[in-house]
Amino acid sequence: MTAVQTPDASASSSDSHELASFGYKQELDRSLGSFSSFAAGFSYISILTGVTALFGFGYLNAGPGVWWTWPVVVGGQILVALCFMEMAGQYPIAGSVYQWSKQIATGFASWMVGWIYIVGAIVTIAAVAVDWQVVLPQITTSFQFAGHSADAGLTSTKGGAENALILGGILVCITTIINMLGVKLMARINNVGVACELVGSSILVILLLFNAHHGPQIIFHSYHFGAGHPWGYFGALLVGGLLSAYVMYGFDTAGTLAEETNNPRKHAPPAIIRAIAAAATIGGLVILFASMSNKHILDKNVGLLGLPYVMKQAFGNTVGNLFLIDCGIAIFVCCLAVQTATIRMMFSMARDNRLPAGSAVARVSGRRRVPVVPALVTGILTLALLAINVSNQSAFYVLTSLAIIMFYLAYLGVTLPMLVRRFRGTWPKKDWGPYFSLGRWGMLVNIVAVAYGILVTINIAWPRDAIYNAVGTPHWYWKWAAPIFVGIVVILGTLYYYTVQVKKGEDVLAEHRADGPSLEPLPAMGEMAP
Repeated sequence: MTAVQTPDASASSSDSHELASFGYKQELDRSLGSFSSFAAGFSYISILTGVTALFGFGYLNAGPGVWWTWPVVVGGQILVALCFMEMAGQYPIAGSVYQWSKQIATGFASWMVGWIYIVGAIVTIAAVAVDWQVVLPQITTSFQFAGHSADAGLTSTKGGAENALILGGILVCITTIINMLGVKLMARINNVGVACELVGSSILVILLLFNAHHGPQIIFHSYHFGAGHPWGYFGALLVGGLLSAYVMYGFDTAGTLAEETNNPRKHAPPAIIRAIAAAATIGGLVILFASMSNKHILDKNVGLLGLPYVMKQAFGNTVGNLFLIDCGIAIFVCCLAVQTATIRMMFSMARDNRLPAGSAVARVSGRRRVPVVPALVTGILTLALLAINVSNQSAFYVLTSLAIIMFYLAYLGVTLPMLVRRFRGTWPKKDWGPYFSLGRWGMLVNIVAVAYGILVTINIAWPRDAIYNAVGTPHWYWKWAAPIFVGIVVILGTLYYYTVQVKKGEDVLAEHRADGPSLEPLPAMGEMAP
């Protein structure tokens, strides 16, 4: 008697067979649908996280005109996303930019992309986690464990900075536990969180518009915000643009979860562009209408307390607190999604024998089929990073800036070799298949995407007190934090690759090969080993 496969089982079998063509066996839990794939990218971008956290900084530096940085960043990142859509359709493998770089660049380049991504992602987890300080203490000062009630919602005071790192540590512990319990639980929580964010942000846009005190023409005036900047108001926009740059990255997450997504060649590419399109639309309206609803354009409290202050000013405490709760949920699922993507990146590199203790790091645990070691490692390293910055009032902006830089560098590790291959005529591939392609527009899109990535990286990394010594006592090492940090990461990565990695080789570990021996999974949490 012949067993009849259900359509879902047949599709999953086909996906696993396709994965085997890249040399890997199916080990992760392939259970995500199209909405979960979209939600992972949207929650990583997370409008209510980024705009809530940095609206005050952007407004403080550039006023209402900071909105103009939004279409510039969105436009540039859409071009990068279009390049990524081509890659996601061709290489539906966990690890996104690392795996994509591996297919089109040298061994060293792809290893460096993965290394930079992991470091940048851990910094991002820390940067997102401390965002809770901007929101929770403004709901109730009961969340202000360090400092005084006057520090509530602030990261610029010593007590506010310390409390930010306490709340961040609590959040990281929670997300680490959830990620250890499997992708299904993570996806369910993430889907609910994204639904709350979509509904909440849409209502927020409407209410801000109905509470507007100014027309949209305010974005055409500088209101003297450029005073004191070497390049005038343009210089103010370059600094204030940190707001937009911080929000619009992480859309590659749908590709990162490819081995846990059903029919990823079909679902991952559109999930990338849908996530960035939804975030771009809602985020642009929130920034614009928040500026319009601010009663006094030169109100200094906007720069100190940001979007929460504007919301409470417009809606009152009760309704304002409801939106702050929604923002708190958005920050939570954003942190969860960032850590999830980081775990898959570590898993993907480890099974290629490209990380220390690769077999242990890539080991998939129990029936939940999740890499436990990467979850623990990302959680512990993030907590350590928070502890190091516990006394630094500039930690918030330093972590945010470093996270942006590292991701832009990792993205360039894909778009740049892709452009080289286009010039050589080896991309797109001859056996392209029925997957997303930019066609004749590919060269132009790719060129502008690379140029955009380079320019934004230089802008954010440029040493200046306006970003790296924005609050607290200025120090030269914070001003130069970006080139110092990036230099250390690149040097350490290069030394490791040529002294350790080259000797190890870069073959897929035997237990993870499609034709390799089976390896008994570790028992999941709560299970007993046989």
